[in-house]
Amino acid sequence: MTRENRKQTGRDAERTARQAAFLRRQHRLFKMVSVGVVDDPVNRAYDILSTAALIANLTAAVLNTFENLRMQYGGLFLAIETVTVFFFAVDYVLRIMTAGALYPDRSQGQAIFSYVTSAAGLIDMMSFLPYALPFFFPAGMAAFRMFRVIRILRLFRINAYYDSLNVITEVISSKKQQLLSSVFIILTLMLASSLCMYSLEHDAQPDVFVNAFSGIWWSVSTLLTVGYGDIYPVTTMGKIFSIIITFLGVGMVAIPTGIISAGFVEQYTRLQKLGDYAAAEDLRFIHVKLQRRDKWNGKTINDLGLPRESILAAVQRGPEMIVPHGDTILQPGDLLVIGARPRAGDRLLKVTELVLNKHNRWNGRRIGDLNISRQTYVIMIKRGRETIIPKGDTVLLEGDRVYLFDRSQAENPGETPPTRLG
Repeated sequence: MTRENRKQTGRDAERTARQAAFLRRQHRLFKMVSVGVVDDPVNRAYDILSTAALIANLTAAVLNTFENLRMQYGGLFLAIETVTVFFFAVDYVLRIMTAGALYPDRSQGQAIFSYVTSAAGLIDMMSFLPYALPFFFPAGMAAFRMFRVIRILRLFRINAYYDSLNVITEVISSKKQQLLSSVFIILTLMLASSLCMYSLEHDAQPDVFVNAFSGIWWSVSTLLTVGYGDIYPVTTMGKIFSIIITFLGVGMVAIPTGIISAGFVEQYTRLQKLGDYAAAEDLRFIHVKLQRRDKWNGKTINDLGLPRESILAAVQRGPEMIVPHGDTILQPGDLLVIGARPRAGDRLLKVTELVLNKHNRWNGRRIGDLNISRQTYVIMIKRGRETIIPKGDTVLLEGDRVYLFDRSQAENPGETPPTRLG
């Protein structure tokens, strides 16, 4: 190898090392700004700070609507809004910087564009942008002030801690066909009843039932059992028809209510037990032998991305038993012993091995689309002799051995909660 080639090799190695260091810093920063990742004191502190800033901002905005409080503490409310909005702006910049970790399969530019144009990105941007726009466009101050209400949507990020707050979205998504059907029935009944009531009441009340829209307003308030009372029938036939529509309205509103209630029960049942037609076993340790084509080969333990609560207890390399550390490089043929970190009372937390049988509903689905608890992690997949490092777009197949770790056990060492999977 010539001297120039050696220099080029050195430069390439240095560039690779810089890129690896950048990716590690980006991933660490991404974990910090990601709500619900509390495996590090810094990450937990950032979550607390983010939640406190949002609550303080919304509290100041509400209190500022009371004139007596605004006269006395208006300066304090303005200071709170300024500081919290500045925090939202910094948070937005950090999320742009870590967009590559959020979309690892895309280039940095594509990842930033995907985040900025996503619903979460737009909410983050509108959390601070309306505060600054009036300085540049004073004429639109009233409209910009209205956009500040969008900040309240950031509260939905708290559902990263609680499955119950995320269930409603999953229920609506899974029952959307039934809900759309019930809404279609309600709209059809609403239109028919409005036209009928207009025909019955227009001659008797030409100033009240002026047109079909007046009938629609009456049908909405009646079918949805609001009953404002500003428009009501006075003829005998109109009153009889109104009684019939009121009874139908109660039944129509009960349809989507029943669908959502049944969806809640079904979703919570999925979160409380393992999927149907699956064989599961609680393990204290997993034994994995690396094959030549396994993606863990050549990686250090720090690069595996295992949950903080789990550990690589030992590595058997031939006749040698290695006590691993973060810089240990894995090689083909290594026998890995993966377990859960001991907690109070030397009780080992459990990892669940789930074998996907033929009729399991997880077959053919992406990991990111599974209805499982946010406290549950898929830490590894064994497919035949292959070990797969799971990602959100990894598709599960029949016969896969899926290894899951329940983080709620790590946060409640005094008790053993039920495994919560879908």
